[in-house]
Amino acid sequence: MAAALQPVYLLGGSDRPKVTRALARLRARIGEDAVELLSAGRLSGEDATAACNAFGLFASGQRLVVVTEAERWKAPDVKAVAAYLGDPSPGTILALVVQEVKRDSPLAKACASAGEVLMYDVRKRQLPGWVAGEFKRLGGSVDSDACRTLVELVGEDVDGLSSEIGKLIAWAAGQQISERDVQELVAPVAETPGYALTDAWGRRDVAGVLEASELLLERSASARRDELPRLAGVIGSHVARVRDCQLYDAAGLRPRDAAARMKRAPYYVEKLFGQARNFSTDELRDAVVRLAAVDLALKGGSRLAGDLELQRALVDITARADEAAPEPAVA
Repeated sequence: MAAALQPVYLLGGSDRPKVTRALARLRARIGEDAVELLSAGRLSGEDATAACNAFGLFASGQRLVVVTEAERWKAPDVKAVAAYLGDPSPGTILALVVQEVKRDSPLAKACASAGEVLMYDVRKRQLPGWVAGEFKRLGGSVDSDACRTLVELVGEDVDGLSSEIGKLIAWAAGQQISERDVQELVAPVAETPGYALTDAWGRRDVAGVLEASELLLERSASARRDELPRLAGVIGSHVARVRDCQLYDAAGLRPRDAAARMKRAPYYVEKLFGQARNFSTDELRDAVVRLAAVDLALKGGSRLAGDLELQRALVDITARADEAAPEPAVA
């Protein structure tokens, strides 16, 4: 037996597809003929409460008043809604939909005291897992690398991710979706993070470093001549942090304790410790010097093409001394 409905629901959060589904369930339970859709962008709090009271006077059965963009209401509007919720109209359910609202805000407090506050949020680090869950919910098959790559390309826009997931499932026609499928089918709209580059360097994958650097250059909205020094700075800062972790490791410091000193997430510092063990002390010292040199070259200190300068430096700091690195090629 379904639980009794509350007089008010406050729905919001970054997981917009889940907000939409929650509202759809509420509308289905009431019935579309008994739903009125309003917008806080056009109506005041008093207008919304008047609609609720009108339903109570002239309609039989349960009715649903949905107000979108409720975060746009000012203090007088919220005060009017809070006063209404002190004595809500029988048989009327008020659903307030917001993009984001603080749980200690007057609107959230008023809704919590009379009904339910349902905030569906997805943290940035949870997005790959959220993507995998959406694929499963919709009957799609995907590997974890493909989920991570989709987040890299689309960014934190959950609606955008949901849209791309639907397209990929339709395209795959029941087949598993791979990382390469995502790379070939999804247009990049987010700023691509640099960890694809730093992870490839950390595992000493020369081909991976060159591929990641080229992808970052292709997907950047900045001019290539501006992006090259930025990439050199990204890898330079990362190498410096790895070198710090190597020193902490040698001193017997645990990754969790080092994370506190560095003011970084423990899982991230654990990864830095792992990468530090792939390089000797001399190799990391030489990498710092080599990256300082390429920074100067990219800022006018060399007559060679910037792409070639960066590629040569990446090969130099990544390849092991006993392996033949592939020759970098300017795109």
